[in-house]
Amino acid sequence: MARWQPGARERLVMAAVDLFAEHGYDTTTVAQIAERAGVTKSTFFRHFPDKRELLVAGQDALSTLLTEGITEAPAAATPLEAVAAGLERAANTMGPMNRELAPRLKAAIAASTELQERDALKSVGLGRAMTEALLSRGTPAPIAHLAAELGLLAFKQGFESWTAVDDDSTLSQRTLAALDDLKAAATTLS
Repeated sequence: MARWQPGARERLVMAAVDLFAEHGYDTTTVAQIAERAGVTKSTFFRHFPDKRELLVAGQDALSTLLTEGITEAPAAATPLEAVAAGLERAANTMGPMNRELAPRLKAAIAASTELQERDALKSVGLGRAMTEALLSRGTPAPIAHLAAELGLLAFKQGFESWTAVDDDSTLSQRTLAALDDLKAAATTLS
């Protein structure tokens, strides 16, 4: 086994998503994931406590990036401008591997109720991180919750759009465009 090769965490995620899509989440074992990734089971457990955690790999980092972007937005920024700063910071960290992995991950999630639940919890966590960052800026609670939910929806729509096409667009461009579309749509609600 090539335990010394860099990128074990990323290889484990890719191997797991492929195996989940090929054989189903329930029948895929940690041993199979480790073997496909070219690592030992102990290496798997150094990176993840169990196979469920593979889906939320990177969630803490993503939450931190969203929070930092919101927190560091100019003091005069509106709540949605602060959310846009958080989305931009987080989206700029995602590259070709994320784009390549997305369709396989989507298929694996669609095929497993447990993964759908983990994905929903991930969304809740990201929304909570953005809400808390907005609250810490002094944004009133109802506005903070709404701005965070719009940000989360923009991120999902931007990600979906970014992974559905093969062009030179960035996730940041797609996500900020989705946020603009949602802001425009919100003006028609009253």
